[in-house]
Amino acid sequence: MDNLSGIRYGPQIQAAARSAGLDPRLRAAVAAQETGGPASDSGSNIVGDGGHGHGVFQLDDRWHAIARTPAAMDPATNANYAAQMLSGLLQQYGGDPHAALSAYNTGSPTATGTQTTWPDGQRLGYADSVLRHLGRLQARDALLADTSGSATPAAALTQLAASTSPAAPASTGATAGAATQTRAIRRPRINPAPRRRSLGINRAARDTRMRTLLVGETTWDSILGA
Repeated sequence: MDNLSGIRYGPQIQAAARSAGLDPRLRAAVAAQETGGPASDSGSNIVGDGGHGHGVFQLDDRWHAIARTPAAMDPATNANYAAQMLSGLLQQYGGDPHAALSAYNTGSPTATGTQTTWPDGQRLGYADSVLRHLGRLQARDALLADTSGSATPAAALTQLAASTSPAAPASTGATAGAATQTRAIRRPRINPAPRRRSLGINRAARDTRMRTLLVGETTWDSILGA
């Protein structure tokens, strides 16, 4: 089960993920990281980062032309743009989700990126925090399957929130919770609040690489009709 029932903007995220060949739960996990926060399984359609980040996946208007248009606040368009970006990075890094997520956040497949502190005190880099969100969504699906449909998505989320050790991807050893997060490196998109940055990332060059993945010199904006 991965239909994102009960997740805000689930239909739009699922459609974008399917179009890009991605697991919808992975995209929902990114949305939760970007505009939901720890222990939240949904993102929000907001403007953040001092007005520069737009929509569920926080497209940054300093780096993406589409973010400077009303289309960025359309959840379906926003999700499609972000999904295509992550899909390209997964191809670039041989299907390694941790490397792709790190590059999605910072431009580097090995950088820690955004630091997120969960309520149990665990502090995770961007990729590991996304994968922890993914673990919650996987546990939610397993719970719904185990109850043979007798539990609602809302009930499953409530049970996960009350749990101290829900399932998580084996690569992270993560558990559930809720707390705050701070950005260590800013890539061409943002989270709901300003974050601290590390030095040494050539963001302009990185953005060019993202925009030319899979499509040569054609930009993501032109693909999406922005």
